[in-house]
Amino acid sequence: MESSGSALTELTPDERIDAAVQELNRAVAVELLDTILKMPPMFFESLVLDLLRALGYGTTDDDLQRVGGSGDGGIDGIISLDRLGFEKIYVQAKRWQHSVGRPEIQAFYGALSARRAKKGVFITTSTFTREAREFENHVGETVVLIDGTRLTSLMIEHGVGVTLYRTVRLPRLDVDYFEAE
Repeated sequence: MESSGSALTELTPDERIDAAVQELNRAVAVELLDTILKMPPMFFESLVLDLLRALGYGTTDDDLQRVGGSGDGGIDGIISLDRLGFEKIYVQAKRWQHSVGRPEIQAFYGALSARRAKKGVFITTSTFTREAREFENHVGETVVLIDGTRLTSLMIEHGVGVTLYRTVRLPRLDVDYFEAE
């Protein structure tokens, strides 16, 4: 059996850097989830809208509307995809520690149907049960589920709640420079 030290020496320098970046991303993802869970629910609803804006949804910041709170009808946010608001995505944000099951997804689907909505995204800090994922597959392109792992990955990728603190410049031989003319 190889030790992890000898396995690392078999990797190229680029592979070791990639592995280190993946390790940093995993650590930041855990820290993000821990921090999000300590924040108030309204903060999480705003965070979700900020993330969707960073992903390119909505044409301006005014196109993202937070509607969560008591009596929200199962909808925490609405994103207008066009300037006139003809096409919208409805958002449900759950800052939970236990798995989200099929009943919650069905309730969200019902809230979408009540508004005659065609698209919705359900985002949680936790996970979805197998039954919830099966229901997502059953309703096709109407509902998209984003769990905590994907949430933090998207936050890191799009710079929501994180900052880049160091840029590393890596040298590589410029073979074009040395080619004979």
